[in-house]
Amino acid sequence: MPDYLVDSNVLLDILEDDPRWFDWSAQVLAAAADSGSLSINPVIYAEVSIGFQRIEELEAVLPPDRFQRRPLPWEAAFLAGKCFLRYRTGGGNRRSPLPDFFIGAHAAVENLCLITRDAARYRSYFPSLELIAP
Repeated sequence: MPDYLVDSNVLLDILEDDPRWFDWSAQVLAAAADSGSLSINPVIYAEVSIGFQRIEELEAVLPPDRFQRRPLPWEAAFLAGKCFLRYRTGGGNRRSPLPDFFIGAHAAVENLCLITRDAARYRSYFPSLELIAP
């Protein structure tokens, strides 16, 4: 039974009823839930939390019995830093991508399949990572 790490963009597509991505994200998430376990980590939780006033509201849409909480392994933090450094050395923008590197490194270190619709960076920096992406 596969384990999936669900990127925040997929969750936000569903929570915000995104007109372009809602159908794809909802279908992929439902299929993954039928075939394995869904997980999130503190970075994903933080990114999704921005749209909520209270933690109880967020917990209601991301219940722990449906979305397993996985801590970030120290190895993932190390890998995220190294990949981010490679990104910056290659001329990448300094501002926003570090959370994506934590998410990709976490999935890579724990051998999780990552559900995302932003696959380009993950493919570039985590080539062995199994992705479900459009």
